[in-house]
Amino acid sequence: MSTESEARPRAHPGTKVYLAIAAILTGITVIEVALFYIPAVAETAALAPILILLSASKFALVVMFYMHLKPDSKLYTLIFTAPLALATVVVLALMTLLGAWWLG
Repeated sequence: MSTESEARPRAHPGTKVYLAIAAILTGITVIEVALFYIPAVAETAALAPILILLSASKFALVVMFYMHLKPDSKLYTLIFTAPLALATVVVLALMTLLGAWWLG
């Protein structure tokens, strides 16, 4: 038997949460652009993995909040994030095999 609280759908986040997520996404984008223009980072092999990690973080935030998957079943989150993880592994493997860890 399910209780009344289990039967009710979870409430979606309010406006403050969406504005906070937008600010976080903007901050991550600023960091990505800044890293590209800092010569000490841009000329190293660490740039690509850092950018991939930051992009994956943005993807996860967008999927969880703006696609309303955070309050939904965890299966839906898995369906969206598993292909991202697979694509990341494939890209990193190809970059390793082809020796393409630098810009140029």
